[in-house]
Amino acid sequence: MPIVALETAVLTHGLPRTPMASPCNLSEWIPEIPANLALSVLLDTTVRNGGAVPATVGMLDGTLHVGLTRAQLERLGHDLDVRKLSTRDLGAASAQRASGGTTVAATLAACATANIRVFATGGIGGVHRGWTDRPDVSADLAALARTPTAVVSAGAKSILDLPATVEALDSLGVPVIGLGTRAFPRFISQGNESLGVSAHAHDAAEAAAICAAHWLFAPHVGALIANPPPSAWAIPADEVETTIAAALLEASRAGIRGAAVTPFLLDRVQRATAGRTVDVNVAVLESNARVGAAIAVELTTIRR
Repeated sequence: MPIVALETAVLTHGLPRTPMASPCNLSEWIPEIPANLALSVLLDTTVRNGGAVPATVGMLDGTLHVGLTRAQLERLGHDLDVRKLSTRDLGAASAQRASGGTTVAATLAACATANIRVFATGGIGGVHRGWTDRPDVSADLAALARTPTAVVSAGAKSILDLPATVEALDSLGVPVIGLGTRAFPRFISQGNESLGVSAHAHDAAEAAAICAAHWLFAPHVGALIANPPPSAWAIPADEVETTIAAALLEASRAGIRGAAVTPFLLDRVQRATAGRTVDVNVAVLESNARVGAAIAVELTTIRR
């Protein structure tokens, strides 16, 4: 059975808990319900329309669920005290009977337990800028290196040190498979070939074949399927980089350091792009869910 895992950090800590008009003119969007829940319903529907079964991961009252019902999604989406859970947080949240949305790393932990081979998300975390002064590296990378799951994403978040992130994936033995591209996507931007991928696939079938072959040689290591953001909604890379450079300078002058830098950068990028990041974020998630379903279906055929 083709299954696609979905995360819930975007439900609990991503889009607003208030209704909003359809981003990207998506017909499946339900504008009458809170945007965070509308997104979860959209992704669920997209995976099903692609012939796969969605398995949305989240923790409720200390139990990690793989496959949430609509009622459970609503509960997570409305809970103001819900936690954001990475791998390190799962044990404490479980023991304390807490509820939370799962990040990429925590969702991969669920994939390992449930033997799910495909996971669709927006963009992974990676190596943060300024890592030589403060080694801030996302747990997503280590999780990818130890979980045999194909993660479909639009590369890594634009605010990261992307060359260092790609090098880290290489060091960890994680193949980066560009889907219809030879450039490493930058989440809200399409990227360029100055930063490339380790393999190229023309379509979902070829990406699935590469993953299946990869697992013959590295059966415990994941793969990153780099699916560029839809061109109609992608923000030019030069515009994003100029904004980030200005924000970094502003942060330095204001004495903003360490963990406070990332939310500051995200805020400045959103302001500078006049909220276009919401449109591209939703477009990316919908596109990746669609691709994830196609790859899951192809993998099921190969594994037979």
